Amino acid sequence: MSAPLFEIEGLHAATAEGNIEILRGVDLTVHEGELHALMGPNGSGKSTLASVLLGSPEYEITAGSIRFRGEDITEWDPDIRGKAGIFLAFQYPQEIPGVSVINFLRQALSARKGIDLSVLELRLAIMEWMERLEMDPSFGERYLNEGFSGGEKKRNEILQMAILEPEMAILDETDSGLDIDALRVVSSGVQEVRKDREQMGVLAITHYQRLLDELRPDHVHVIVDGRIVESGGMELAEDLEKNGYERFEVKA
Repeated sequence: MSAPLFEIEGLHAATAEGNIEILRGVDLTVHEGELHALMGPNGSGKSTLASVLLGSPEYEITAGSIRFRGEDITEWDPDIRGKAGIFLAFQYPQEIPGVSVINFLRQALSARKGIDLSVLELRLAIMEWMERLEMDPSFGERYLNEGFSGGEKKRNEILQMAILEPEMAILDETDSGLDIDALRVVSSGVQEVRKDREQMGVLAITHYQRLLDELRPDHVHVIVDGRIVESGGMELAEDLEKNGYERFEVKA
């Protein structure tokens, strides 16, 4: 039997400055083609986990491991993880003045796959995706995230995911700040990418059920106080929407 696509085992992590422990033993396994959702109240460790999985220097792993296709990547630098095929859609994407969307994608694609496409070739490649994501054709010429609305930033993250074709995508609160129409477009974009890449694994981190109503995950996990305290299906997300996290906080 082949190794899981992505495996987190006994993961503990603390802030690099101050050594404040935030993750307290996270266990999670994602197989090829699965979509997992991670839900939790504010301060539960959701976004910290996303940062740790991408190798952020802001946090230090103190115990446990992260494996990608059976290989221990716990000590890998962020750029090595990205090149290997792990993608993170940020909750608050950074502005990069002076670098257009299309040039950023060209450089990222070159780093990820060693493919050096011309601007014209890349423009042709992204036109279809921009249409699917209901993005203006002139979007590719704008500076990355500069003056973008919340919805435009999130669409741009999904565009990057579509073009870079990762094997494992981590979506950190992709629904944050989106109205219902933008949420549907972004969710539809995620599903379109999954159709094209059926073996891609996805971990969607969110605070709200509304994203999951659109994505329909295979598995739902609840993180409280730095640990996953319960796992289930959509019924778990629906219970959280109705009753909140109080019973899990008591359990934790």
